[in-house]
Amino acid sequence: MNKAFVRENDAADEDDALPGQPSLPVGTPNYMTLRGQHQLREEFEQLVKVERPALVQVVSWAAGNGDRSENGDYIYGKKRLREIDRRIRYLGKRLENAVVVDPAEQENLTQVFFGATVSFVDLQDVAGTEECYQIVGVDEADASAGRISWLSPLARALMKAREADVIRFQSPAGLRELEVVAIRYE
Repeated sequence: MNKAFVRENDAADEDDALPGQPSLPVGTPNYMTLRGQHQLREEFEQLVKVERPALVQVVSWAAGNGDRSENGDYIYGKKRLREIDRRIRYLGKRLENAVVVDPAEQENLTQVFFGATVSFVDLQDVAGTEECYQIVGVDEADASAGRISWLSPLARALMKAREADVIRFQSPAGLRELEVVAIRYE
């Protein structure tokens, strides 16, 4: 058989990751908070116990209607079923490889580590507005909600900082200087 028709890469990870999904560098642990693990587990359970069984019923009903080539319910259902199965595999792998870190159990409360909620002031900002972010896992990051990934440039710059430290780091907007105002673990 011609090599053009043989699939040599059987890496399921590539197939399971949907476009726009966060990815981890190879060999990096998948750290997440208890809240992040709970959210992923809820989504996994919802897909497995509710959405997939309901969709399987619709697809089997549509398949029983005869000609499948022009059956929109069947075609869309099968496509959506593949998407759900891909997401279930993705979530299963993420949960299986998760290293859950409880920020409330952090012993060194004076430094920034995974799970810390950090308040800081941008020294170049004339208004001096205070920003606050919690450092979380890649799957639960949402900057608009005040949660940034521990792999982000800002989080990496803040790691191991203490209150009143001035941090300099290269952001996409250029060099920034931040002063750490407060560190909390919740």
